[in-house]
Amino acid sequence: MHLKKLVLLTPSLETGGLQKSLSILANYFAETGRVKVHLVLYGISKEIFYTLNPEVVVHVPSFRFNRKARLYHTIKTMFFVRNRIKALNPDSVLSYGEYWNSFVLMSLLGLNYPVYISDRCQPDKSLGWVQNWLRRLLYPRATGIISQTTTAREIYKKMIHHSNIAVIGNPIQEAMFSKNNEKENIILAIGRLIPSKHHDQLIDIFLSCYRPGWKLVIVGGDVAYGNMFNMLMEKIIALNADDKIELAGNISNVDDYYRKSRIFAFTSSSEGFPNVIGEAMAAGLPVIAYDCVAGPSDMIDDGINGFLIPLFNQEMFAEKLSLLINDQQLQKQMGESAILSIRKYSPELVGKQYLDFLFSKKAPDVDSRY
Repeated sequence: MHLKKLVLLTPSLETGGLQKSLSILANYFAETGRVKVHLVLYGISKEIFYTLNPEVVVHVPSFRFNRKARLYHTIKTMFFVRNRIKALNPDSVLSYGEYWNSFVLMSLLGLNYPVYISDRCQPDKSLGWVQNWLRRLLYPRATGIISQTTTAREIYKKMIHHSNIAVIGNPIQEAMFSKNNEKENIILAIGRLIPSKHHDQLIDIFLSCYRPGWKLVIVGGDVAYGNMFNMLMEKIIALNADDKIELAGNISNVDDYYRKSRIFAFTSSSEGFPNVIGEAMAAGLPVIAYDCVAGPSDMIDDGINGFLIPLFNQEMFAEKLSLLINDQQLQKQMGESAILSIRKYSPELVGKQYLDFLFSKKAPDVDSRY
């Protein structure tokens, strides 16, 4: 049987939601036996954090990116991407990552390959005037665009004017936990320590409805050049809450926290498709989240498997959090609903949607094959 050839393009596979979802998809594609999967990592870091199926062929540049000669090495990387695609001669190409899709499209200008792109951020988020301009110029040339939510698709339709936009969420792996797992009175939050996650608000919310014996655990570390960990720790100490709130930092086994927690809290205001919400739901946790522009509302059915809170309404957030803290039966009921509802994002279902779209005959109104 002739295998179709699929090339996945992304800057790196370091730790992160984008990287995790792409690694899950790459593994699923390889396991189907329907396609030969090539993964091109063209960014500065060559580190691969997530385990890949041995059948996934990884390609990286042979040269080191020198920041002191950024322009030269950027152009050199563009030619690496272009020449590798020409050498592989794929049936389909998928670029993964909003800041990099324009780079890939530019690198492949003039080549006759179907190129699909997937944006991963909040759809109406400005990436800066240069990136915004490049998106409007280059995105219409893509064969197809994959958006993560229905809201994102409507925004892209107006912004990009593309006729071939699919809505496909991220793959969420089923949690492999025993039904006899010992639960602790933990409210869990997971996310990079950046301002848009609003962990400072979550600390205030938790303390406003604190019940003895409960604990807030925030998993995640600083980004490059960030100092949010120290700022949050100073706030916790100033509030005399270091015995009630734990900053766990970056940890390798997040599943342990999903397993033993009772509630998942999410105060982010900017998302594309928050993997951690899906992972928490798969682990049977009710989720309370701000209803930001895209993401949470696609997964959370308000009042059924969790609660959606109007953006920055801390009073309502605290009210719903207190309701869950004080009602273990409601926790269990919503958690069971969460497990059932998140199954539509299983790697098998999401992976099939990707393959169907990437190898479909449908094309947009514009000549997308350059």
